[in-house]
Amino acid sequence: MHPADSHDVIRVQGARENNLKDVSLELPKRRLTVFTGVSGSGKSSLVFATIAAESQRMINETYSTFVQGFMPTMARPDVDLLEGLTTAIIVDQERLGANVRSTVGTVTDANAMLRMLFSRLGDPHIGSAQAFSFNVPSVTGAGAIRTAAGRTEKRSFTVVGGMCPCCEGTGQVSDFDLDALYDASKSLAGGALKVPGYSMDGWYGRIFAGSGYFDMDKPIGQFTEKELDDLLRREPTKIKVEGINLTYEGLIPKIQKSMLSKDRESMQPHIRAFVERAITFQPCPECGGTRLAEGARSSKIRGLSIADVCALQITDLAEWVRRLEEPSVAPLLKGLQHLLDSFVGIGLGYLSLERASGTLSGGEAQRTKMIRHLGSSLTDVTYVFDEPTIGLHPHDIQRMNELLLQLRDKGNTVLVVEHKPEAIEIADHVVDLGPGAGSAGGEVCFEGTVEALRGSGTRTGRHLDDRARPKGTVRAPKGHLAVRGASTNNLKDVDVDVPLGVLTVVTGVAGSGKSSLIHGSVAPAEGVVTIDQGAIKGSRRSNPATYTGLLEPIRKAFAKANGVKPALFSANSEGACPVCNGAGVIYTELGFMDTVTTPCEECEGRRYQPAVLEFTLGGRNIAEVLEMAVEDAERFFSEPEAAIPAAHRILRRLADVGLGYLSLGQPLTTLSGGERQRLKLAAQMGERGTVYVLDEPTTGLHLADVEQLLGLLDRLVDAGRSVIVIEHHQAVMAHADWIIDLGPGAGHDGGRVVFEGTPADLVAARSTLTGEYLARYVGA
Repeated sequence: MHPADSHDVIRVQGARENNLKDVSLELPKRRLTVFTGVSGSGKSSLVFATIAAESQRMINETYSTFVQGFMPTMARPDVDLLEGLTTAIIVDQERLGANVRSTVGTVTDANAMLRMLFSRLGDPHIGSAQAFSFNVPSVTGAGAIRTAAGRTEKRSFTVVGGMCPCCEGTGQVSDFDLDALYDASKSLAGGALKVPGYSMDGWYGRIFAGSGYFDMDKPIGQFTEKELDDLLRREPTKIKVEGINLTYEGLIPKIQKSMLSKDRESMQPHIRAFVERAITFQPCPECGGTRLAEGARSSKIRGLSIADVCALQITDLAEWVRRLEEPSVAPLLKGLQHLLDSFVGIGLGYLSLERASGTLSGGEAQRTKMIRHLGSSLTDVTYVFDEPTIGLHPHDIQRMNELLLQLRDKGNTVLVVEHKPEAIEIADHVVDLGPGAGSAGGEVCFEGTVEALRGSGTRTGRHLDDRARPKGTVRAPKGHLAVRGASTNNLKDVDVDVPLGVLTVVTGVAGSGKSSLIHGSVAPAEGVVTIDQGAIKGSRRSNPATYTGLLEPIRKAFAKANGVKPALFSANSEGACPVCNGAGVIYTELGFMDTVTTPCEECEGRRYQPAVLEFTLGGRNIAEVLEMAVEDAERFFSEPEAAIPAAHRILRRLADVGLGYLSLGQPLTTLSGGERQRLKLAAQMGERGTVYVLDEPTTGLHLADVEQLLGLLDRLVDAGRSVIVIEHHQAVMAHADWIIDLGPGAGHDGGRVVFEGTPADLVAARSTLTGEYLARYVGA
């Protein structure tokens, strides 16, 4: 054998990232390896935080220090040895950016190709590719320039862009509800403004009073037209207040700059609530929501403008491109055709290029990122996937499996973190981590083939062939939530009665209209609590105790027991260690090199001042409480000397969703995707709602944990709540009292209710794709 051919494994020795316990293993190259184990067992720590992170870090080091200064710095993972690494391409579940200008077409370069196509073939010809871009405004200018020879010449320039001047390329215009901005019966001095942060006690009050445009003690309802216009719409104007030069600006332009320019998802909750209450967004009347200027919409190819083709479903757009035969742009058409066919091949043919990227689910976002790797000529690279079957109907999982095998067969190493049995079964090699989660996990329990896993006796092996059965008797509904004429997105005037007081599962292939029906017509109703797949917002200072509101009653109990202020027991407030500011560690930035993290010597990583740690409750100080696991804390806060009913209720919910092993102070940034989703579920369960809507709650759940989730759903229903679940997992379908199946296909081939009834009836009828796969699952 040639020496170069002997490097056929990726060798890991002594991996200790997060909860890994000196893990050592060898992974075969050019094979498909699936990593299994309960949520929190260490799969992501091994695959993403160790193998993929080190590969990317080493590639980044090959660039110049100047370039590295613009790249994210990555610390070397806590591992003794990594050998045989190849270039890693990570395709994770992170949502695509929700920028208002980001669409499916812009993130996949399909729009760039279409702009080039229209600039060459569009009739009439209006300019270069940027004339069709909704991110480039049209500008003109003129002036005098002085040449090197000292002569003055007049010059003018024109840039033809495709941006609609009315909505500035966003496709929507905002309108303000004035009643949400101010109380007309009050004066400014009397607190008339309802805008968050606009207090009359601070600088805003001094600017309004010093402007001289209106009487601060006069009710706004009595303002003249001029005064109201100055309050709401006045352009920035220089004024002098108390001898200081300041700028006065009307409320509406100020809110547009400070709030509407930001992504709504990144706003603080109270500001987002204000924006949703005070501002309505409507399609731009000038461009009809297409974002494009009139010139860009007027240039057409075979009767369609670039706005028309971006609005087409991708399957239809692919057909339209296939019919274009223009030798002058043949390479461009071939590239565009391949890109659109990749969308269809990966099961996203139901999308349109104009769809905002922020509206894609985690599974859709991951598959969109995959598109650029399909048909790639690269070989001998490592592709790393994080649950690629998320959001996929059983019918689509087969297609995803074929794509993973194609990548492997090109000579690539494919590493997949996965829970679905259908995806585990195609593996050449399986690594099972566990045996438990958190501190009870982090060990390799099994390595080998799928067949060997079945007989291994590990938790994954025992549950691999689990199959739920449809219930013999189902609960009777206690009423119905009537949906009439639902037409959101691809829904076709859907009429359906959603039963209340039972467990209802909404199914259908990806893109069939499930989320459109439930989020569009059910979620807005009063008393409905929605637990979606949105990411948890939180910094490295956030932890389960702060996120769920658990820390609040604990701080108050500590304060009451010791006769001091509650703020002392917050590591983000008065009780914080002054050296590390309550972080517990010191971060030393070294420019383009790794950021060095060292435990704080003053507080020894406990985050609090020594004086604060002398105060105890039930014999424990606040740092010791935050180090407790949820199940230990649940017992502690039920004991007489430390009983806190409010804290106990939150801890009970965390244990119910299977997070009993998490420590209360563990940073949110170290939690796995499945753990974050269940943390969100536990936090939202405290809301006082009568109807719970859950969007794919099995995301990131191990086969063994699905059983626990079903028990939780049953307890919610038995407590008198109505539970509606959007789900693809057959175990959840089989456990339902009622199923609403949408389809028959995706996009314009879906949007209709194709079945309503019990799981047993769906299996017996086998009239839909879901019925067919559920029948196979239960062995009917």
